[in-house]
Amino acid sequence: MIRYALSCADGHAFEAWFRNSEDYDVQNECGLVECPTCGSLEISKQLMAPSVRTSRKTEATANSAPDFQTLARQVQAHIRSNFDYVGERFAREARAIHKGDAPERLIYGETTAEEREQLSEDGVPCAPLPEPFTPTPPKKAN
Repeated sequence: MIRYALSCADGHAFEAWFRNSEDYDVQNECGLVECPTCGSLEISKQLMAPSVRTSRKTEATANSAPDFQTLARQVQAHIRSNFDYVGERFAREARAIHKGDAPERLIYGETTAEEREQLSEDGVPCAPLPEPFTPTPPKKAN
């Protein structure tokens, strides 16, 4: 895990954890990294001093590990509120958006392992959602 000091275009500073630097780059390109203060998607990394572990620091941080279940729920809520649910049409819609055949928008849905692999091979940006993620289709107007 790597922790980045980040800031948005409005100057709000915050920190976020990523599996590695490539995960940050992919998530930021896909609009998945947002300012917790204002919701801006214009995010950049800030200079950070390296973290040097000592035995005292290890003991102190053991009790302050991030709550990943809470973070996953927050990501899920953000996706449900800001992305269009396309269900099993995800691979088709993502490819159409990538090619410019459909309007650009944020989407989520389901794919098979084969569809995910093909999207990756075709250079279509997508990322798995935090588990457990139960899609909630939008409510239909009466």
